[in-house]
Amino acid sequence: MRIALGFRAHSGWAAMVAAAGSFDAPRVLDRRRIVVADPELPGSKQPYHAAEELPYPEAEALIHRAIESSQALACEALESAVNSLGRQGHEVVACGVLMNSARPLPSLESILASHALIHTAEGAMFREVLIHAARLCNIPVVRVREKELDQDSLKFILTLGKHLGPPWTQDQKYATAAGLMALAESGHGPRVPSESPRVRSLRPV
Repeated sequence: MRIALGFRAHSGWAAMVAAAGSFDAPRVLDRRRIVVADPELPGSKQPYHAAEELPYPEAEALIHRAIESSQALACEALESAVNSLGRQGHEVVACGVLMNSARPLPSLESILASHALIHTAEGAMFREVLIHAARLCNIPVVRVREKELDQDSLKFILTLGKHLGPPWTQDQKYATAAGLMALAESGHGPRVPSESPRVRSLRPV
């Protein structure tokens, strides 16, 4: 079966769901919490916060180390999921990552001077880490704007928890939606209804 992975990122971890089917008939084949921050690396979970009071060269180095470490962990987790699903006879053909609607970030110096931008930058960092991992695994990525998910699109996904059992939180529901959007955009799933969330088309990232 051709499937897609959907992700909803947080600081240091992400919800991952392997989804198939469509919004009208969704299927969940796997769901995991993947760790993308090394607990043994100081500041890895909130690197911009950790760098806020450091001299700029040290701050830049800390953030660079954290990004590289998180990229490696994300790649390892993605490869593990793809291999596990492959052994079950499934092919991962796309990846959907939930995004926010924030504007492009300014320079690192400007980010570190604003606590609000520090929060924004950390959210963006972990989403981009997942996108980087998908690219290295040669999986096309769809960026799904979370704010455009609506209840009509999610109504069948919401009911899956009755059959799947816990955990079936908003993270898993939204990650499933992202996966289904990616599957449709990749051409391996039913076309997305016009009322469903808008996404950015598949493109190299």
